[in-house]
Amino acid sequence: MRYRNIPGTTLNPSALCLGTAHFGSSIDEKDCFELLDTFINEGGNFIDTAHVYGNWAPGCNGASEKVIGRWLAARRNRDRIIIATKGAHPELSTMHIPRLSRQEIMADLDESLQYLQTDYIDLYWLHRDDPSRPVADILQTLNEQVKAGKIRYFGCSNWTAPRISEAMEYAKHHRLKGFIADQMMWSLAVPNVDVIQDKTLVPMDDKIMELHRNTHLAAIPYSSQAQGFFTKLVDAKGDIGRLREDVRNLYYNDTNISRLQKVQRLAEDLNRTVTEIALAYLISQPFVTVPIIGCRTVSQLTQSLKAGDLLLDEDMVAYLEG
Repeated sequence: MRYRNIPGTTLNPSALCLGTAHFGSSIDEKDCFELLDTFINEGGNFIDTAHVYGNWAPGCNGASEKVIGRWLAARRNRDRIIIATKGAHPELSTMHIPRLSRQEIMADLDESLQYLQTDYIDLYWLHRDDPSRPVADILQTLNEQVKAGKIRYFGCSNWTAPRISEAMEYAKHHRLKGFIADQMMWSLAVPNVDVIQDKTLVPMDDKIMELHRNTHLAAIPYSSQAQGFFTKLVDAKGDIGRLREDVRNLYYNDTNISRLQKVQRLAEDLNRTVTEIALAYLISQPFVTVPIIGCRTVSQLTQSLKAGDLLLDEDMVAYLEG
């Protein structure tokens, strides 16, 4: 193996985004506040949520946004925080029916503003796509919301490369604001795509990677730590049977077992943890990439934040991928 050892960079915890999918539902408010406070105190400022987060639990509709809204009000720090939220997600009971009309986007956005106790969203994501709906309609609606001051910028989540390209071309041709970022399922661990039950999710693929390399569109990946696949397998001393069944089914394959060995070797060489290497792999891409970290405890959060000052060189990234 050949690579240049880069011991550190000027990157910091702001190179990471705090995910809040379980805030207010399976993580209680006291722990949510502690996680948010720790993230900010350690130098982070980018928080990702969604209008649908919490809706899967009884009595928890909009739970994540509501907890964040109460935290923002209590800490009075809205002007120092970058808030990203997602809307236009299908109803959980009818995932096959898209919700991307002008009325649905606006209804979700207005409710998110209410829940978050703010009058603007820094980065508004379309949580899913509706390939049957013209990008012209979607972009016109989003540009209206920018002009109205409800959102500053917008992006797409779980869109395919052809649809992103189509939207970017339309925005350019009609002199409209377009997507500034893309959110997809992406980590160093390659998922077994055929076992993903939610077919509206879009993992990173060759076409999306080519689009980001060619356009330098920013990537804000979710599942950036593959539900802790590498770390958990190390803790289990390689015993795949000790992994949770859903994690094992999604990520156990020859490619990832090979990558685990490389992650461990690189972590040893750089005196870093497996978690830090896995996140640094994303941060070190040739286009802006800000991984979303989903943490349930302060110790998990502080461990993930240590990746913020690590940048791998091209040889290291190629080694992990090879």
